[in-house]
Amino acid sequence: MQEGRVLPARQINRDLLGSILYSPRWFWGAVAVLGLIVMGGFAAAGLMINQGMGVTGLNRPVMWGFFIVNFVFWIGISHAGVMLSAILRLSKAEWRRPATRAAEVLTVFSLMTAMLMPLIHTGRPWRLVYWIYTIPFIPYDFARGIWPNIRSPLVWDPSAVYTYLTSSILFVLVALIPDLAVLRDRTTGLPHKIYTVLAMGWQGNPRQWKLQIIAGVLLSALILPVFVSVHSIVSWDFGMAIAVKPWHSTIFAPYFVVGAVHSGVSAVAFVMIILRWIYGWQDYIRHEHIDALGRLLIVVATGWFYFFVMEVIFGFYGREADEIAFRDFQINQPPWNLWFIFFVGLTYFLPVAMWLASSWRRNLWLMSIACISVNIGMWLERFLIIIPALAEKQLFTFTWYTYAPSAVEITIVAATFALVSMLMLLFARVLPLIPLYDVKEGDILKTEIQIGRRTVPATFRED
Repeated sequence: MQEGRVLPARQINRDLLGSILYSPRWFWGAVAVLGLIVMGGFAAAGLMINQGMGVTGLNRPVMWGFFIVNFVFWIGISHAGVMLSAILRLSKAEWRRPATRAAEVLTVFSLMTAMLMPLIHTGRPWRLVYWIYTIPFIPYDFARGIWPNIRSPLVWDPSAVYTYLTSSILFVLVALIPDLAVLRDRTTGLPHKIYTVLAMGWQGNPRQWKLQIIAGVLLSALILPVFVSVHSIVSWDFGMAIAVKPWHSTIFAPYFVVGAVHSGVSAVAFVMIILRWIYGWQDYIRHEHIDALGRLLIVVATGWFYFFVMEVIFGFYGREADEIAFRDFQINQPPWNLWFIFFVGLTYFLPVAMWLASSWRRNLWLMSIACISVNIGMWLERFLIIIPALAEKQLFTFTWYTYAPSAVEITIVAATFALVSMLMLLFARVLPLIPLYDVKEGDILKTEIQIGRRTVPATFRED
C-alpha cells in the first residue's frame, strides 16, 4: 500500500531539482572535508608506493589484508543497484521508485572504488600502463619472462567487474535522459548547453518514451546474469586458491552473492535516510519506502544466515585438519573469537531483531543503526574469511602468524568511504538522485479502491 499524497509536477521539479539549482550552505564544506580525507588516502598510497609494501601490515603468509577485504566489501555494496533497480523493476514493486537512482549511482561509485583496491595492493600500479600502451596481446611483462597464470580466477575478475560497471553506467544513463531534459529546460548558459548534449534530443514524445522503457527493461534483464557472476567470481578468487584449504567450499558463490545483496540493500536504505534528512525529501522518501526495504532485508538476511551456517557445517562435516584448525582459530582463539561474535551479532541477530517490528522499521534512527550494523558486520565477515585462513601455524602448534593493519592501510580504507560519500554528494549537485519521471509516473498510476469498509491506495497497470 502506498502512502503520501499526489504532488503536482511543478512541485516535484522544484523539490527534487533544488539540490542542483541551489546549493545548500553546508554542501561545499562537507565536500571539502571529504576531499581532505580522500587526499590523505592518496598520500598514504603514494607513501606506500614510494617506501614499499613494508609500511603495511602484510607479511608471510598473510599477503591479503585490508585492501582485499575492502575490495570484496565494495563489490558487495554494488549489488544493491541491480537488486533495487532491475529485480524490483521486473517484479513491478511500486515502492522501489525513489530508491532506484541512488542504488544505481551507489553501484557505479562502489565498483570504481573497489577496482582501486587491487591496483593499490600491487604496490606497482603503474604496471597497468604497460598493459594498455604496449602492443596488444604482448604486455610489457612478457619481455622480461614474466607470464601470468591464465588458470587463476583472478584473471576473470577484470572482465566480470568491467562488464558490470559498463552495464551499470548504461543503466544510469538510460534512466537519466528524461530528467536531463527537465534540467535542460530550467538552466541557462554553460549548464544548459551541457544538459542539452546529455539529453540527446529528448522531447518526451510517445516513441521516445516507448524506446526508453524498452531499453530499461532489456537492461534490467540482461544485467541479472552479470549481477550473479560478479560476486561468484570474487568468491572463486578464494575458493579456487590451491594453497588455502579453508577456502575450498562449493557454497562460497551463493554465500557471497546473498551477502553482497544484504550489505548493498542496507547501504541504500541508509543512504535514502541521509538524503531525506539533508535535502528535506520527506514527501518522496517516506516511511513506507524504508519499511519496505526493512521487510526485504529480513528475507535477504535470513537467506544469508542460512548459507553462513551451511558454510560452517560443511567445514566441520569434511573433518579436514586444516578446516578444523581454521575454525578453532576463528571461533575459539582470542581476539578472533570476539570479532566472530561481533560479526554474527551485527550482521544478523541485531538488525533482524530491529526489523521484525513495523514500528522499529519506521523509526529512521533505529533503521539507520540496523543498516550501519549490517555493513560493519559484513566488513568483519570478509576480514574473518580472509585473514585467519591465510594465517599458518608456526613450529609450535599453539602459535600462529598474525596480521595487524598499519596506519597506512587504515587511512586508505577510510579514504574509500570518504570517496564514495563525496562522489554521491557531487552527483546530487549536478544530477537528481531521485528520478523525477519515475516519481511522476507512480503518482499518475495511483488511484483508490474500496476493499470492505476501507478505501486504500492501489496501483493499476495495463497488463
